[in-house]
Amino acid sequence: MTPDSELLATFAQTNSEDAFAELVKRHVNLVYSAALRQAGGDAHLAQDVAQTVFSDLARKAGALARRETLSGWLYTSAHFAAAKIVRAETRRRDREEKFMREPTHETAPEPDWETLRPLLDSAMHDLKEADRDAILLRYFENRQFAEVGTRLGLNENAARMRVDRALEKLRAALARRGLTATVTLAATISAHAIQVAPAGLTGTLTATSITAAGTGTFTLLKIMTLTKIKLAIGSLVVAGTATALVLQHQAQSQLRTDNVALTQQLAQLKSDNDTLSNRLASPGDSQKLPDGQLAELLKLRGEVGTLRQQVSQYKKASEEQAQNEQRLGQQLSTIKAETDLARAKAQFKVNELRTINNMKQIGLAFRIFAGDHADQPPTNIDQVDFGYYGQTNLLLFAQNEIELLNTTVPNLYNYPNAIEMRERTPRQDPDGRWKRTYGLANGSVQEAASADGNFEEWEKRNTQTPPQNP
Repeated sequence: MTPDSELLATFAQTNSEDAFAELVKRHVNLVYSAALRQAGGDAHLAQDVAQTVFSDLARKAGALARRETLSGWLYTSAHFAAAKIVRAETRRRDREEKFMREPTHETAPEPDWETLRPLLDSAMHDLKEADRDAILLRYFENRQFAEVGTRLGLNENAARMRVDRALEKLRAALARRGLTATVTLAATISAHAIQVAPAGLTGTLTATSITAAGTGTFTLLKIMTLTKIKLAIGSLVVAGTATALVLQHQAQSQLRTDNVALTQQLAQLKSDNDTLSNRLASPGDSQKLPDGQLAELLKLRGEVGTLRQQVSQYKKASEEQAQNEQRLGQQLSTIKAETDLARAKAQFKVNELRTINNMKQIGLAFRIFAGDHADQPPTNIDQVDFGYYGQTNLLLFAQNEIELLNTTVPNLYNYPNAIEMRERTPRQDPDGRWKRTYGLANGSVQEAASADGNFEEWEKRNTQTPPQNP
């Protein structure tokens, strides 16, 4: 994986949108989650904070390119940006005397997290930068100790000791705030600290941050405002297209009615014209026609020519209307197909995130169970009393959607990359790719992708196979 420093240097030198988009994709959940906690769960304020942080990153890309990892800088920037925006929002609400908050429909987290959440970020900033980076990499981003060591310039054992010391310092910081952290502090942070950012936020942050850093034409506030009305504009496009189709259909119906009337009028004039022409063609009749009738005949011939021209114009206009109606219908079908695809992708992502979060919670319950049973995980889902661990909503999910592997192996937790559980059935996304989620013995949850739905090669390459019972 390309290091953060290399991506940031590429962006600083070439203004590469792809490089910056990759950085946003890597760190958006960390920044958004920190902002969301300090904003009291206000998703709109959290998005504004994330926009500010990544815009600062784009502006300071050259100076920050020397950093090996950006997690610490982004986390600290989110802390200060959130504090500033929350203060401004509080003053605004005070001035307007509005203290209403929209109700949330999210599932209430466990009591330990509910107590820890408002204190976590301020306690994290009591730590030195090196300790804070260690905890961010290990428990916020759920990286292995070997990768933490690589990021911090340490070997795996040194990284483990750095993380353990930092965790003890964090417990002390929380204790000064009146919270006595339990032995599950690390697991609780790992399970809850990172919230998934809203769908589409990565692309929005990339585009607007680069624009804010490079052009100077719009202020950040204007860019945010434009971002917030994108969905409304999209809705207006669809509604406008449908309205245009209705108007086109009405206009075409009116043209058909006018065309019928003109055709009838033309037929009557032709009949009168033929009658007078026949009389004029009869021998001697031309001399018998009075001057008035002869003038009327000539007038009728002129009107017939004019009406024929008008009928031709109406036919041409009617054909153009039909073509326009067909084109608009095709455009509406395309918009509908794209909307359906986007909706399917969004729903797939929601289910994907639900699965990952549930498997993290189940893994935590397994570890608590193992702590009560000589470090041996459950060999059957029914052995775990999820109600006892405060996770009753997970029982049905665990019974229907996951399967256990290697749980009969003695000392399973000595093999951190062994598979402890996985999704019972792989899922196929709207683009045709197959996905499957795994829970490993080290407590992490990983998602694998496959073109054909076969995950055997991925399991061999990325996981351990512990020795089975003789």
